[in-house]
Amino acid sequence: MFDVAEAAVQGALDAGATYADARAMVTASEGLGARNGVLERLSQNESAGVGVRALIGSSWGFFATPDPEGARRAGEEAAAIAKASAVVAGPAVELADVGVAQAHWDSPCQEHPFGVALSERGDLLVEVTAVMKAVAGVGVASAHMHAWDTEKWFVSSQGHRISQHLVECGTSMEATAVGESETQRRSYGGIGGIWGTRGYEMVRDADLAGNAQRVGEEAVALLSAPECPSGLTDLILGREQLALQIHESVGHAIELDRILGWEAAFAGTSFLDLAELGTLKYGSPLMNITADATLPGALGSFGYDDEGTPAQRVDIVKEGIWVGVLSGRDSAHVAGLPPGGMVRGDGWNRLPMVRMTNVGILPGDSSLEEIIAATDDGVYMETNRSWSIDDKRLNFQFGCEVGYEVKGGVQGRLLRNPTYTGITPQFWASLDMLGGEDEWVFWGTPNCGKGQPQQYGHTGHPAVPGRFRGVRVGVRSK
Repeated sequence: MFDVAEAAVQGALDAGATYADARAMVTASEGLGARNGVLERLSQNESAGVGVRALIGSSWGFFATPDPEGARRAGEEAAAIAKASAVVAGPAVELADVGVAQAHWDSPCQEHPFGVALSERGDLLVEVTAVMKAVAGVGVASAHMHAWDTEKWFVSSQGHRISQHLVECGTSMEATAVGESETQRRSYGGIGGIWGTRGYEMVRDADLAGNAQRVGEEAVALLSAPECPSGLTDLILGREQLALQIHESVGHAIELDRILGWEAAFAGTSFLDLAELGTLKYGSPLMNITADATLPGALGSFGYDDEGTPAQRVDIVKEGIWVGVLSGRDSAHVAGLPPGGMVRGDGWNRLPMVRMTNVGILPGDSSLEEIIAATDDGVYMETNRSWSIDDKRLNFQFGCEVGYEVKGGVQGRLLRNPTYTGITPQFWASLDMLGGEDEWVFWGTPNCGKGQPQQYGHTGHPAVPGRFRGVRVGVRSK
């Protein structure tokens, strides 16, 4: 496959490109789903091809083909697209320097998911959905798992030759309880499940069977729980909810293509201004955010991005001050920054773009137990149910599946339909307690949407529990 990628690059160079790179890829994926004790879905897909980028003057061109014999032609087509685009006047694109690598990288995998019998995997989903459905009041119980096996061969006109093999895996389950006037859902896992760049050991560690009964019972209990009260109070977020808070109010806002105005699909642009990099107060001194593609087993980890830049850790917010961005080689050069290695494409037939890696918060020195004990009047919320944020990533509202009243340092009664709202810098400025390293979990989401045509990114979000002071909760539409 190196030969295929090299043919694509050479075709682009011979057609006039000043720089070209190509990714040959072979991807296999498999998904299973069960509902109410019955296996309902099995999907198995394989895809192979090569995509090539060509740079001429002010413009990129991209072309992809599933035919390895057509690789050189794909490079020529990419160069033709770049040449046509460059007719519109603009400054020449320049790329930030990266070291030329010839390397191979494998993700950690103790047990390949495709090596585990389909019957074993399917039986697990059937079993846990049957347990949840058996809880009186549960109307629908579902569980899912998905796995990907991806091989990449990257070649650039600067001399890169990098191969990678990634195995990714994850699972989720949820119970929906049906009452007289509403339904309530209780899920297991973080942002839509438990996901990582690991093998089937990830599913085994998740212990679906050991949590199915609890999930079903909590869904039913929510039907009769009192409504989350409205007003200003201290808010404690569980680590899985804090992961989504980071994704939406930090992760998308720090994508450099959005900051520069190059990208606005789905999540809009950003409230951030490069002139304030290094000075803008993003949050309290407890807020330390990194983008770290080197974390073992996290969903946003890899060896090299799709431009050949090595995986690395980049400081994003340091002691509350905005200090870093998510960048590619072209956007980093415009901003005068070193490239962060954050460019990836969703498959061989999609143009690589700036994506989140593992954007997460570093642990503090407290624990959830200590945070609750230190809270006189507040609400503890966990597991996302809904979210809304404006196209500058400033004003947001989140709904969670479950809340608990906190009074006098004690976690009390269950609350249904908990919501909270805020404005990004003010909200993060109110952070005053964080869980410690023992509670640090690498949550992941496999379906972060960006671009047109749409691409799904696999991103990670390390998080711990945290407390935010004076937050408006219980906001509901009338």
